Amino acid sequence: MIFDFDAMPHGNRYKLLVSCVVPRPIAWVVTRDAAGVLNAAPYSFFNVFGEDPAVVAISVGPRPEGSAKDTLSNIQATGEFTLSMVPFDLAERMVITAADFSPEVDELAEAGLTTIASTKIGTPRIAESPVAMECTLWKTIPVGVHTMVMGEVKSMHVADEAVMNAERAYIDTPKLDLVGRMHGRGWYSTTRDRVEIPRITPAEWAARKKAAE
Repeated sequence: MIFDFDAMPHGNRYKLLVSCVVPRPIAWVVTRDAAGVLNAAPYSFFNVFGEDPAVVAISVGPRPEGSAKDTLSNIQATGEFTLSMVPFDLAERMVITAADFSPEVDELAEAGLTTIASTKIGTPRIAESPVAMECTLWKTIPVGVHTMVMGEVKSMHVADEAVMNAERAYIDTPKLDLVGRMHGRGWYSTTRDRVEIPRITPAEWAARKKAAE
């Protein structure tokens, strides 16, 4: 089946993309406005795009009526944000923060979450998350009605029990028990089912082909 993106409404393009680009990691973003009021929201249009500089990016769409979401407005106002990953045991609380609350509502309080001060920026991180990144705004890029927000990671916090070797930056990723976004409005995946498929060199592949002849 071929879907011609030039000939379909954007809503159908969205459904196709989020149904097939899975699982997607979730960025749990905390921002603050110029007055210091905090906002928290999850974004699954998210990934890492480099390590030198260390850049992560989220794509922020508008509110249904077209106005900018608090996340984007706050980042543009302060030039910073924190980004936490979502473990399975916090998934339901993450969903609470995704609700379209009015700006004066504290999503963190509604979800029973607490914050802890960052070390390099003024915006705090979610204390309950096993992984958090302190980011400064690197660049914004308009993508239609969305805005890609690229942040440079200035500091990362990882739960002690998941750090295997701090000097060599070895992390016990399975211990983080993170979730990813799947299709539909309420589907998520865990990282508990894994398969190991080692990478090979061209020489190893040639040897395999020769052995199979």
